This record gives sequence, structure tokens and C-alpha cells, in this order.
Amino acid sequence: MKQRVQPRTLFICLTFLCLLAVWLSLALGPVSLPLTDILRAGLRLLGMPIDRTGLEQAELILGQIRLPRTLLGLAVGAVLALSGVAMQGLFRNPLADPGLVGVASGAALGAAVAIVGGAWLGGIPEWFAPYLLSLCAFIGGLGVTALVYRLGRRNGQTDVATMLLAGIAMTALGGSAVGLFTYLADDATLRTLTFWNLGSLNGASYERLWPLLLVALGVTLWLPRRAQALNALLLGESEARHLGIDVEGLKRELVFCTALGVGAAVAAAGLIGFIGLVVPHLVRLVAGPDHRVLLPASLLAGGTLLLFADLVARLALAPAELPIGIVTAFIGAPFFLFLLVRRGR
Repeated sequence: MKQRVQPRTLFICLTFLCLLAVWLSLALGPVSLPLTDILRAGLRLLGMPIDRTGLEQAELILGQIRLPRTLLGLAVGAVLALSGVAMQGLFRNPLADPGLVGVASGAALGAAVAIVGGAWLGGIPEWFAPYLLSLCAFIGGLGVTALVYRLGRRNGQTDVATMLLAGIAMTALGGSAVGLFTYLADDATLRTLTFWNLGSLNGASYERLWPLLLVALGVTLWLPRRAQALNALLLGESEARHLGIDVEGLKRELVFCTALGVGAAVAAAGLIGFIGLVVPHLVRLVAGPDHRVLLPASLLAGGTLLLFADLVARLALAPAELPIGIVTAFIGAPFFLFLLVRRGR
């Protein structure tokens, strides 16, 4: 497969950008932290016997606020980008998006049920609210994706075109249901629902982070093992079968990994669009379509892009904070239009 940039050069550049994004994410904010304080406070958090004199503020900010937020941004961006690669490989279309199988709309519907339903029931205990919201969003995403997959089954095989149409229909249905809950919500609940639908890394905590990290680790380890099968699928389903690929099994794995990853990401950070579309396509333009390079490169690029978007969201209107979904939409929508124009030509 033709490559425009050597993989080694690409990974060196992406690793440098990722480290830069992590450093800026940890350093910048209402209180700026020098690199030396970040390193010393980080070593203390790891249990190293470093003198704490003068590090009290840096250790508190780093350990309780910025480190979980940075890790959450890396995990969400990586999972969304990997899911985008999986969907583009499944549909054999570089303009495909993880939302095509309905997982994002299902997660949004689950979150709306938790937020508005909890208000109708007289409120949810404050300590339990984040867990209920994440659980409902995760279950909603998996449930809608399972239904879409079932609707796409015909005579023991998965028809990708039918699954695509079912995903579009379920996305529209989920959007209308969320709109109904939005209409029925009171002012306080409406504000919560609106901000969740716009996506944010604000309020990141280790309790929200660990489930996502486990899912991200599983998706990150599993999908690259299917790189050769995805390369074969690019040739067509019949050709892939002749090469010994279990196409139906591969489809199930791709749909399941996407539902699991996007469901966990949306449950942790709300709806964040365009990462799964923009990142794989950008990497494909730079490095070519080989999934052995595309998958790990998209993982790095997805986490990096989301951290830079989060920096813009935090600093553009400081001390106020933009929802990160707005920033990614400002980045992704013009890029998507550019792709459409370029594809038309």
C-alpha cells in the first residue's frame, strides 16, 4: 500500500505533539504551573520521596484537577478516533463516522432519561448522580447499537447498507426522543442536559476515569489485531472471504468495539463530535490506508487533538469554559465540507 509519510517519521511527530499537548494541558489554566513543578509534583503523586516544600498548590491542582482531566481527554480522543477507523473500515468509506451505528444517539437518550427522569422522581442523591448518568448513557448506546445490528441481519449475514440505513433512522429517532425530554425538562434540568449534550471534560475525576480507561485499553489492544483483516476488507467482502477472513465475525467485532468504546466515551464526557471522522481521515491522507499504521497513529492523533481542543475550550473565554463539543464542531465541520468538495472534484 502506498504511503505518503514513513511510519517512523509519523509516529515520532505524533508522539512529540501528544507530549506537548499533555504538558500544556497540565501547565495551563487559571494557575500556570512551571514544568519543574509539574515533574516534581508528578513524582510525588507516584510515591517518590520528593520534598513537598513549595509544591502544595501544584500537587493539589495536578492531582485533583488537571491530571484526571488530561487522562480523560487522552482516553476519549483515542477511543473515538479508533472507533472512527473501525467504522470507516466496516463501511469502506472514509467519510463514515462512529455515530452511524446509533451509539451516540442511544447514549444521549440514556443520559436524557437519567437527567430528566431523575428530576421527575424528586432528584437523585448527589453522590450517585454521575454514576447513574454514565450507566444510563452506556446502556443506551449499547442497546441502540445492538438493535441497529439486529435490523441489519439478513439470512444469517450482516448487510452493511441496511445497517447504515437503520443507524440513520435510529439516530433520528433518538434525536427526536432527546428533543422531547428537552421540551419537558425544567430550567435547571434543561441546563444540565444541554451542557451534557455539548460535551465537556470539566469535572473529570478518577471515579469517572477508571471505567473508560479499562474500555479504552481493551479497544486499543483488540482493534490493532484486526489490522490485516481490515486491509483485506478494503478489497471487498468477497475478496476478503477468499483470503480466509471471517467477514461476519469481523463485522460483529467492529460493531461491538465501536459500541463499547463510543458508549464509554460518551458516558464519561458527553457528546463530542467529529473526532471519529476528522482524525482517521487526516491520518489516512498523511500515511495512506494501511490499518497497521492507521490504527495506532489515529490513537495518538485522537488523544492529541482532543487535548488541544480542550485547551481552546478552557482558555478562549477564560475564566468561563466553552463546551468542548463546540470546539470540535468548529474544527470538524469546515474540514468535513472540505472533504466533500475535494471528493466532488
